[in-house]
Amino acid sequence: MPQTTISIPTRGQGLYEFTDQAAAFVGAGGVDEGLLTVFVRHTSCSLLIQENADPDVQTDLSAFFRRLVPASSDPSMRWIVHTTEGPDDMPAHIKAALTQVSFGIPVTNGRMVLGTWQGLFLFEHRDRPHHREIVLHLSA
Repeated sequence: MPQTTISIPTRGQGLYEFTDQAAAFVGAGGVDEGLLTVFVRHTSCSLLIQENADPDVQTDLSAFFRRLVPASSDPSMRWIVHTTEGPDDMPAHIKAALTQVSFGIPVTNGRMVLGTWQGLFLFEHRDRPHHREIVLHLSA
């Protein structure tokens, strides 16, 4: 089982942790030492490795990105041309461009080598609910 796709249902903008799903995949993969590659198959969300102990971190990150890139209906964003899918569409693409859509995590002793408070998160940048697909690939 070197590769799988997981689906993350979102309820709108925010961070959605999937550390446990990735850990289960790695644990079942039978790889003692290797690399887990994580890739999200969308252009309006992204991936983060971030603290998962204090939910205030997620709240503050979401608030920061809302302030950094407000909806295209905000007067400061009048320059936006791409509004086909609503006022959150182009800002979602910008947020995804500022973050990352893939990363690699070392695997040692059949487990992801994460820090004590690190978790894996899908960072949803759209207002509406979506089902996001994340591809997990484990290589030895």
